[in-house]
Amino acid sequence: MNKHYLWGILLCSVAVLSWGGMFPIMGPALKIMDPFNFTLWRYGIVAIIFAILLLVKEGPKAFSPEKHFFKLWFLGTSAFAGFSFLVFLGQKLAGTSGALIASVMMAVQPLLGVLVVWCYRGIKPRKSVVISMLVAAVGVFLVVTKGDPGQLISGNHVGVATSLILLGALCWVIYTTGGADFKTWSILRFSTLTAIYGVGSVSIILFIATKLGWLDFPTWMQVKTVGWALVYMITLAGVIAVFAWNLGNRLVGPLNGILFMNLVPVTSFVITIMRGYQITSFELLGCLLTIGALVANNLVNRKQNY
Repeated sequence: MNKHYLWGILLCSVAVLSWGGMFPIMGPALKIMDPFNFTLWRYGIVAIIFAILLLVKEGPKAFSPEKHFFKLWFLGTSAFAGFSFLVFLGQKLAGTSGALIASVMMAVQPLLGVLVVWCYRGIKPRKSVVISMLVAAVGVFLVVTKGDPGQLISGNHVGVATSLILLGALCWVIYTTGGADFKTWSILRFSTLTAIYGVGSVSIILFIATKLGWLDFPTWMQVKTVGWALVYMITLAGVIAVFAWNLGNRLVGPLNGILFMNLVPVTSFVITIMRGYQITSFELLGCLLTIGALVANNLVNRKQNY
């Protein structure tokens, strides 16, 4: 195992552990600030950091969209507005189990990616992938319902929350899939421009919602109270995780890198348990089924490709 491969493993681990920790950390923050204004604060600062780095490294010309404005705007809006709005709103509606549901949905993203590639590029998934998706769906169902299907139609918003989180995860998959069309661009340039355009969409949406009376501007006390959550989401789960993930995947390869996504629900489970949440046997079984389906799918793909 060479040095570059070891660095790739370390970088991928840093990224997914950071993402796994963001859902338990966001739980208390969502009780203080709504997910929409939190998104603006988080990604607004991330976009500024990206912009400064891009300006220093590649210069002003790197900010040109080169006739790709609408694609970059769509992808940025999907990732930085759609993902955060839908996932964290769903987590808030789901209550105490929201962190676990959201983390499991993030682990299912590789399988969602198969569907997006099928629709976007016309590449039909193998039978093994379809089977893995069905098993993972059963796992997600157990986590969401805790073995009680009635929870989906009960008054605790679990069904709606899960649907929102799933749509949010799909938004990130669309962003990742679309990024493959910019192979000649640096990771920093693509990340910066999509972040800037995405934050622009977030700002417009919040401005309209506030004017209509649907949202209120957060007070300084609210911002101060969620300060540590913002720091974590901006640094570890934001700038550092994105760069670590992209660079790590280049070093270890996508087939190896995608396995690390299984650490997202595991990390969330551990942190949630440490904070006193009582996990049911159905939630644990569901998590194991989902992770098992993803690992099996990865190993089958590895065998067929090599």
